[in-house]
Amino acid sequence: MDKRNFVTIADLSKEKILYMIKMAQEFEKNPNREILKGKVVATLFYEPSTRTRLSFETAANRLGARVIGFSDAKASSVSKGETLKDTILMVSNYADVIVMRHYIEGAAQYASEVAPVPIVNAGDGAHQHPSQCMLDLYTIYQTQDTLENLNIYLVGDLKYGRTVHSLLMAMRHFNPTFHFIAPKELAMPNEYKIYCTNHGIKYQEHTDFDENVIADADIIYMTRVQKERFSDLMEYEKVKNAYILKSSMLGKVKKNMKILHPLPRVNEITYDVDDNPHAYYIQQARNGLFAREAIICDVLGISLDDIRKDNTIIKLTSENSFTNE
Repeated sequence: MDKRNFVTIADLSKEKILYMIKMAQEFEKNPNREILKGKVVATLFYEPSTRTRLSFETAANRLGARVIGFSDAKASSVSKGETLKDTILMVSNYADVIVMRHYIEGAAQYASEVAPVPIVNAGDGAHQHPSQCMLDLYTIYQTQDTLENLNIYLVGDLKYGRTVHSLLMAMRHFNPTFHFIAPKELAMPNEYKIYCTNHGIKYQEHTDFDENVIADADIIYMTRVQKERFSDLMEYEKVKNAYILKSSMLGKVKKNMKILHPLPRVNEITYDVDDNPHAYYIQQARNGLFAREAIICDVLGISLDDIRKDNTIIKLTSENSFTNE
């Protein structure tokens, strides 16, 4: 079997995206299995992470795999000057798959070219975050019962926000209408607007953010203004509070509308929104487990049929255990 990687969402067809969503649905039914028993998953995080790292490691553990790696490059031989290539080749000796987050755009693609084992991109700079995108797609499908013909509002940091860049590319298959809401300093980069034009993706740009602007949304996707991407802190201070979603702004929204956020949040969603029925970002984070279980299995060549057969075995084992009692 050819080595599979999960590096960019742009490589996934419509059929593959829907296939991965079906895999995630199976894992939501039963996330605890032994389908990866004997496998080793390495997590190499050159940038800080909470949800992504913990959900990948939880996914591996719940599937019966063992986890090795580091959450701080300073605690590895990287601090001694070891190159990315050497680290990847070394870890490939020990692991069946490598999950990697790196601060340099294109690092995951490079790793996939030198590694003899599958590479999963857990975020590379301001470029892409394909595993977050898969859980976002799963969440949108879960809440809307479709990915087709949706109005998706992307709010906040659209310049450096790798999650919104990935989502935009993945949704090209499903005839969305995007609304870009950002200050000019953090506007969607031209390369992604050109991508929209080339792929027939409809979009509108806004600078206002109020209850009238968001009234037609199916999904409001809030983002954090990322302090770590700014070289000039004065520029960060200027835009950090540009758009804040408050519960009082939700009086005119559609009944089905859900609010998503890749997290962590700073102050772009006020805490009074948490109790609003449109808030869905905590459930969205939970879906990271199921989506990442699907990703790990897919790159290791485990199919949807394999997972469904495993469901049957688990069910029969459980029934027999109950009968024997």
